[in-house]
Amino acid sequence: MSVRRHTLPDPMATAEACAHHILMLLEQVLAGRDAATLAVSGGTTPKLLFDRMAAVKFPWERVSLFFVDERCVSPTDDQSNYKLALEHLIRPAHIPPHNVHRVFGELDPLRAAAPRYVEDIREYFGLAEGELPRFDVIHCGMGPDAHTASLFPGSEWLDDHEHIAAPVYVEKFRMWRVTLLPGVLQAAKHTVFAVTGEDKAEMVRAVFQEEYDPKRYPAQIASHHGRGVTWFLDEAAARLLD
Repeated sequence: MSVRRHTLPDPMATAEACAHHILMLLEQVLAGRDAATLAVSGGTTPKLLFDRMAAVKFPWERVSLFFVDERCVSPTDDQSNYKLALEHLIRPAHIPPHNVHRVFGELDPLRAAAPRYVEDIREYFGLAEGELPRFDVIHCGMGPDAHTASLFPGSEWLDDHEHIAAPVYVEKFRMWRVTLLPGVLQAAKHTVFAVTGEDKAEMVRAVFQEEYDPKRYPAQIASHHGRGVTWFLDEAAARLLD
């Protein structure tokens, strides 16, 4: 697989480098177009990433922000990816509200995914039925079980390359989520992973060194078959790599 990988000393340095890379990619897009698209993930690592991105002077009014996945909770719930982005990126960076395309996690999961989020994406990108969006940049994380977005090992959606988003029930957390699907992750022009922590080390090794098996290692979907893929790892997460 043609993937670039950077290892940094700690989570702060990883977030700094990843933020710089994402902003560079968006800047390149904006040099030739009026607007750019960025889809972000939630979790613990993105908090540092968002803080670093928001601290840089950037024409955020020209960036439309989407979400890779979302927990089906109120937007004011501490588990909400939107709330995390709101507090650490959207408000500090002064991203205009009309540029933010959130998942309405407070709705019934099926309705939140389609038609709500799917139709929002289709309208923004001007998609015909059956077409998939091509985000300029998708930011992904990875869990200790190698899940990315809300695509967990064994999920029935790991083989879906035709639809945009779907509701998924995550048994281990007893929670519904809405997630972008593999075809969308693979269609992105640039994919950027930010992964930190020793608890991720074994799955980082597996994603890079084991045979392609997305049913076991969902993060391989975007990493092996995505375009312009770059990983940013701290030394703890990268410790088992050759």
